Amino acid sequence: MMMIYLFMAFFIANVLGYGGGPASIPLMFEEVVNRYSWLSNDQFSNMLALANALPGPIATKIAAYVGYSAGGWPGFMIALIATVVPSALALIVLLRIIQRFRQSPVIKGMTLSVQPVIAVMMLILTWQIGADGIKAIGWIQSLVIAGISLLALTKFKLHPAFLIIAAFLYGGLVVPHL
Repeated sequence: MMMIYLFMAFFIANVLGYGGGPASIPLMFEEVVNRYSWLSNDQFSNMLALANALPGPIATKIAAYVGYSAGGWPGFMIALIATVVPSALALIVLLRIIQRFRQSPVIKGMTLSVQPVIAVMMLILTWQIGADGIKAIGWIQSLVIAGISLLALTKFKLHPAFLIIAAFLYGGLVVPHL
């Protein structure tokens, strides 16, 4: 039964995660943490931070980790299949449809109207993960880290992986001594 739950959790998250891996993260969070309790909120946050630091698509890394944690190697394979195969098949079919009806106001409206929903889902996930960080290290450090991250990403165009590595180093070398 666990394998069916793993398949359905990642299948739903990835089929409904319009916009790619980052857009499916809140849906994965809902399934993995809230619905099935395969990971805690803290474990999901830590796994997400590490997955962002590694190369490759975020959704497949999350599926691989959670699948293996919940079901071993079979869970690993099921979660990856549920993540990759439906998206690949849908991409092939949808691209053919969109190419055929590219100028349709209906297609344009559909793609544009989904974007605010994804933005809200990302904000909610940010709020939940941010709250955990604030509880763990406090408001001041959280705001300083967020401010430095915003500046590094927008003004200096630093790659996010470097920020994640810097945060890991700060958390490992500085935070324990505060």
